[in-house]
Amino acid sequence: MGAPFYGQRLANVAVTEARQSASGKLEAAMHRVASAGNTSNSTRPRKEKRLTYVLNDADDTKHCGGINCLAILNSATPNGCDNLFTGSRDGTLKRWALSDNDATCSATFESHVDWVNDAVLAGNNLVSCSSDTTLKIWNPLSDAVCSRTLRQHSDYVTCLAAAEKNSNIVASGGLGAEVFIWDIDAALLPLAKTVDPKEEELPNGNLGLPLSSLRGMNTGNNMSFHNNQSRGYSPIVAKGHKESVYALAMNDSGTLLVSGGTEKVIRVWDPRTGSKNLKLRGHADNIRALLLDSTGRFCLSGSSDSMIRLWDLGQQRCVHSYAVHTDSVWALASNSTFTHVYSGGRDLSLYLTDLSTRESLLLYTKEHPILQMALQDDSIWVATTDSSVHRLPAEGCNPQKVFERGGSFLAGNLSFTRARASLEGSAPVPVYKEPSFTIPGIPGIVQYEILNNRRHVLTKDTSGSVKLWEITRGVVIEDYGKVSFDEKKEELFEMVSIPAWFAMDTRLGSLSIHMDTPQCFSAEMYAVDLNITGAPEDLKINLAQETLRGLLVHWAAKRRQRSGSQASSNGNVASSNDVTRNLPHSKIEMDDGAENNTFVVLPSFEFATDSPPSIVTEGSHGGPWRKKITDLDGTEDEKDLPWWCMDCVLNGRLPPRENTKCSFHLQACEGSSVQILTQGKLSAPRILRINKVINYVIEKMVLDKPLDGGSSDGASGLGSSTGQSQLSTLGDVSLRPGMKPWQKMKPSIEILCNNQVLSPEMSLATVRTYIWKKPEDLVLNYRLLSSLLRLSHIVKRGMLGWSGGSCCWMRDTDSSMRLWVCGRADIAAAL
Repeated sequence: MGAPFYGQRLANVAVTEARQSASGKLEAAMHRVASAGNTSNSTRPRKEKRLTYVLNDADDTKHCGGINCLAILNSATPNGCDNLFTGSRDGTLKRWALSDNDATCSATFESHVDWVNDAVLAGNNLVSCSSDTTLKIWNPLSDAVCSRTLRQHSDYVTCLAAAEKNSNIVASGGLGAEVFIWDIDAALLPLAKTVDPKEEELPNGNLGLPLSSLRGMNTGNNMSFHNNQSRGYSPIVAKGHKESVYALAMNDSGTLLVSGGTEKVIRVWDPRTGSKNLKLRGHADNIRALLLDSTGRFCLSGSSDSMIRLWDLGQQRCVHSYAVHTDSVWALASNSTFTHVYSGGRDLSLYLTDLSTRESLLLYTKEHPILQMALQDDSIWVATTDSSVHRLPAEGCNPQKVFERGGSFLAGNLSFTRARASLEGSAPVPVYKEPSFTIPGIPGIVQYEILNNRRHVLTKDTSGSVKLWEITRGVVIEDYGKVSFDEKKEELFEMVSIPAWFAMDTRLGSLSIHMDTPQCFSAEMYAVDLNITGAPEDLKINLAQETLRGLLVHWAAKRRQRSGSQASSNGNVASSNDVTRNLPHSKIEMDDGAENNTFVVLPSFEFATDSPPSIVTEGSHGGPWRKKITDLDGTEDEKDLPWWCMDCVLNGRLPPRENTKCSFHLQACEGSSVQILTQGKLSAPRILRINKVINYVIEKMVLDKPLDGGSSDGASGLGSSTGQSQLSTLGDVSLRPGMKPWQKMKPSIEILCNNQVLSPEMSLATVRTYIWKKPEDLVLNYRLLSSLLRLSHIVKRGMLGWSGGSCCWMRDTDSSMRLWVCGRADIAAAL
């Protein structure tokens, strides 16, 4: 696109820079460092909310992380299709419409900001839980909009249990040693809007959240969560666990609940009151899976001790133990009559066991541990740490048919019996070599390297494929295939230094970019380096500001539309100030007309709309949330989005930033007769290029004689210093008035650091990082190039021909012929 398209946008950037300069937020391009002491405010800045955006793959209908949970919704009509719900480590749930040999992704449920650990169907609702410490309620057959977020847990929520015949009861457990029993119907009632004014604005910068209720998700993420449940409803608490809870199960009527975890015991509860009935001991390691029969009399448990145990709750004892697996048992599923159990776990294997005869059969084994299973008619769906879901024949209505194939073995009573049999080479042969049907996923990213330009990221996924991402556009710009990650990283190395303006992780199997203020606004680049057409040479682009514009452009457009339509319905025009005044205790003071001004997103910051990234942030009242940038409807305000993001996008205001300058000393090379006026320490923007320093040296030189014909005593004449110098405004030295004709030719200056000649395109930050490599202030040296050296540079450009003796002829860029006298810096003759 040409310059006219970006004219208004670049003008807005220039106005923003001017506004910041006028308010004292933008310092001069180069100035003397004050000798006074530190006068900055020592008050520690408060922690603001973080904004994260997740880059989604082009194929958004597939998971990119392991599948932690499965749930089957049978069709209510004879000719209808069943639906499978999958919850993934990529933070999303998906709904699949099932047919005999097909599965179509019909919806993606996106709101959790961390792994989805479990999901259950409770009546007309789908309930999910996550490592983001929340439960979320969805309409399973709707357009995948979250109905309510439930916040009560203090740590990861790992498991759920539902009562099939009492469809409004759901239990949840997690790593905080907590078990809660929820009445879903009551939780969905409208919340009472009683707001305590004291909670609206607190010094910690989190609107509406008491300081005591905040908790960090992990050491690398400053996102915090509100532990108190939404006003108006509180769940029943089952108190008793002292350690993490990993498994829950409930009988059909919702009168009995069992739980297990790292304490190695099974606790039995009355979910109606939260009272504890009894404890069952027997496992030697963590309990990872639990099942109850429909009546609540029998319980099956799977443990990290590799054992499956059958418990009679009436007799309060273990009646059978099954040594089937060689490693941790992570998943259990039984047929409707509770006569057979399907089990899977860390040993990558799926087994079927007859609970009465103890006969076991290996159904399937593959390269990924099994996390969960779900029976559908005569098939079983298997979820693993891979992003795909597999379907296998199971004969769920009559499991005994499978044993007719042969190959079964008798499960022992002790775990070492199964392990010994495996070591002795008597491992069974699986009944099924391949699944009958697979819902494929896509490989998740497991390794990444942020390149030095701070815009490109090299990634490697679980399939070994190496790709190059441009994170300011959210797209893959190069797919290298299955090559060496380390070799490609070395190949792409650039000697440039840009401040780290974001943090990153691949926990969700995709790239998550975290932005915190004010650190994220520390990185700038010149517009010409971003290939922006029609931009001034010295125009600086703030990477975080433009990225935020690209992320929130759809939100800003819909916000303007809503403001306009609301004003039209009221019969008057609402200003942007009016819109802001409607927000209680708003931190954002809108510039007049700022919100009504449209802005053009620069090409290097345009995110694709066919696979848009997702915004992840922390709401003040609804908890953390995640939503695609194209799904933002313009109603999101300070309670949803960080106020500093809104201020940046709507007003173009950036917070005060630190460490944007580079201090250095500029000295003549040893033995040089050329001196400049400026002495002492200088400071300039980190991105300032060496060619600007060269111009600065030339500007400060006072030349009374020809450069190469001058005396060696340094009598070049020093003029008065201007005190402050702005390199970005230097023009051609030939324009200075009063100069002699020979002085109108710009002299050739070299800048060195550690005796290494610097490229004019290098920035001060690059020189300091890769050449200076010391904590002290940077020291740059300058020297005047000799004529012969300059001629050698011209020869390399193919413009010079020798005429013999001490002179040469040179064809200039304007095709004129000039005679060069090698002992002088002036031009002897021109033709």
